[in-house]
Amino acid sequence: MKRFRTGTVATCAALLPLVLLTAACTNTGGLDAAGPTPTASGPVHLWPGRQGATVPPADPGGAPPEYVKGIPPVRDEDVHAVDPVALVQAEVKNHPKADVGPDGMPKETADAIRGCRPGERTPQCPVLSPYYRDLTGNGKDELIIGIELPDRMLSVRVYTADPDGRLNRIMATTETAVSVELAGRDVIVRVPSGNPGYELITAWSWDEKQRTMLPTREQIVRVPQQNPGTGPGGGTGPGNGSGNGNGNGPGNGTGPGPGVRPAPPSGPR
Repeated sequence: MKRFRTGTVATCAALLPLVLLTAACTNTGGLDAAGPTPTASGPVHLWPGRQGATVPPADPGGAPPEYVKGIPPVRDEDVHAVDPVALVQAEVKNHPKADVGPDGMPKETADAIRGCRPGERTPQCPVLSPYYRDLTGNGKDELIIGIELPDRMLSVRVYTADPDGRLNRIMATTETAVSVELAGRDVIVRVPSGNPGYELITAWSWDEKQRTMLPTREQIVRVPQQNPGTGPGGGTGPGNGSGNGNGNGPGNGTGPGPGVRPAPPSGPR
């Protein structure tokens, strides 16, 4: 009996760490299995033995930086103190015969700009309201200006102030713009693509080496389709609402039945 008790105590002592380990693993705060891990697959280089073409370095593609003459230096690199109309008028004066390139502008637009009054915003003046954003990452805002041109063309220009106060134009592009957006430190320009139903999105970013904004990314996206609302009586309406029993609702339906609300657009917003 004495030896039996000794063996029982030894066995219990050996099982105690296992019991504690099991209890620790069953705590609510313990690690749980996440299931099988998918196998990682990297890119596969097709035809690795083929000799690739030699591609020369591409042109940066952006407008070179240019100091604006005729504008007094600003203090503390503060572009908020610059009048956008006076700035664009100075550019027109500096390039009176430019009709293509970064400074290109139709004569009728240049004449309209000369007639603008600094400090005022009128429908006749093609210089749009300015926007401000730190695009270079130096902690100071840059000045973003849009100029309306004929045929829905838009000239987008960005200016920064150097430490000596001089205004430096770091972006100038003219596009048939659908929209212009700011995303972080990028200027995003959307233009119609050559393929029907698509748009070309170009992101312009500050390049420290070139000291200018460059088109760094391009993407072609599908344009969300807008389906017109229809009524059972044959009436149609482009609105987003639904017609009532008389077809007079915000959906502009003209049929005798209720108009049908179009499906929400899909794709990127």
